[in-house]
Amino acid sequence: MEKQLHLKISGMTCVNCQNKIEHGLAARQGVLAASVSYAKGTAEIKYDESEISRQEIIRVIEDLDYEVLQSGQDLAPDSVTVISYLVMIVALYILLQSTGVLTRLVPGRLADAGMGYGMLFVVGLITSVHCVAMCGGINLSQSLPRGTEDSKEGTGRLEALAPSLAYNLGRVCSYTAVGFLLGLLGMLLGGGNGTGISALLQGILKMLAGCVMVVMGVNLLGLFPGLRRFTLRPPRFLFRFFGERRENAAGPFLVGLLNGLMPCGPLQSMWLVALAAANPFTGALSMLLFSLGTVPLMLGLGSAVSLLGRRFTDKVMKVGAILVIVLGLAMLSQGGALSGWLSQETLLGLIAALAAAGALYSLPIRPKWLKYGATAAAAVLVVAAFTLWNTRSAAASGNAQGEASVVDGVQVVSSTLSSGSYPNITVQAGLPVRWVVEAPAGTVNGCNYRMLIQEYGIDHAFSEGENVIEFTPTQPGTVRTSCWMGMIHGTIVVTDGA
Repeated sequence: MEKQLHLKISGMTCVNCQNKIEHGLAARQGVLAASVSYAKGTAEIKYDESEISRQEIIRVIEDLDYEVLQSGQDLAPDSVTVISYLVMIVALYILLQSTGVLTRLVPGRLADAGMGYGMLFVVGLITSVHCVAMCGGINLSQSLPRGTEDSKEGTGRLEALAPSLAYNLGRVCSYTAVGFLLGLLGMLLGGGNGTGISALLQGILKMLAGCVMVVMGVNLLGLFPGLRRFTLRPPRFLFRFFGERRENAAGPFLVGLLNGLMPCGPLQSMWLVALAAANPFTGALSMLLFSLGTVPLMLGLGSAVSLLGRRFTDKVMKVGAILVIVLGLAMLSQGGALSGWLSQETLLGLIAALAAAGALYSLPIRPKWLKYGATAAAAVLVVAAFTLWNTRSAAASGNAQGEASVVDGVQVVSSTLSSGSYPNITVQAGLPVRWVVEAPAGTVNGCNYRMLIQEYGIDHAFSEGENVIEFTPTQPGTVRTSCWMGMIHGTIVVTDGA
């Protein structure tokens, strides 16, 4: 006799889990049809009661390491678990930003057109440390264990490495294709000596990547099941390209292709090399060798996570998911600084507001309207508190910043550059500014050497010794400075002149 069964399933972390359960059920005699939804956390199953029972179906799912929930149980973890994860994420993000860990991993020298092919490969090797810091979260998110089945003993290890291999293959293909196009562009233009993606577009791309990473990490932790509907899914032709048994590698390959377009300092310097080559094949070869240099460390990270995950799947996945979220927030911060749309302080306030709202939302508050109202109120209160605190902090810190002295109608400010931060200064509106920045030996690196002041249209390249930056502030307020990678920041406080 044919019967219909509706089940709620916990433990799914991605679309691959959905496919795994569907394949497992379809292989059992008596199961007529099975439709599993990762977004909803449910399974709709048609089965022949004379051949397989409800309990046997549940056992099939549980044998695949997923949990079938009882009626009334929620997909989300308990409130204590949710709050603990949120506290860890916020604390790690604040620690990452305050210590400037990412800026310390930027290579001191970037690629240039005078380098040979062998040196470009070496620069890729050196740069890979920075790649792990900047894109390690994306790499990690694609290599985390997702419950793929072991088919045969001899192929289990290779299948575990498939996502990491596919991700890095996508990166190499993307880098090489971009090198070909830039070399072709340089040839059509008669040879190029300088180009670069705009800071605004670079910021937008980084903000989008950061949002994707945060949502991906939250879904891996299973904190808020409602976010599952925003999961990126690779197109079906990629599944066909990789084959049914390796479909879990299609997603990482696509992410690797897109990641090759993610701008950062070392990659942009390689774009200049490919453009200056003025030959599509030379540009492609340059980018290929550079990308191959970044592969060993990136592949090693992904492979280690993949192989460890087969023994410690749950622990590796949770730790990795937290790191993915934190690095995604860091990328959001960089994108906000480059685009000028989101300051570090504003982002921190939003993170705290969302964390407070998430913590309240996880509590068993009834009725629902009260739960939603309390969640919204908590977010608004935290945002208001951060706004007030930032306003007072900016006003209080004005006197502590480098102040200008007026000489012949020009404000002169003297500052010293450091490797991990830009100077903060205070000037008056309406008077020209001559900002003299001394850069001692060893302080200029691959990240801080280009400072952007977007409000004044300034893109200044530092060199050792005395540097002069001139502008005229027109309105009071706080103007942000940022390096060209969005990792180093500073402020210019503009007073009303009173």
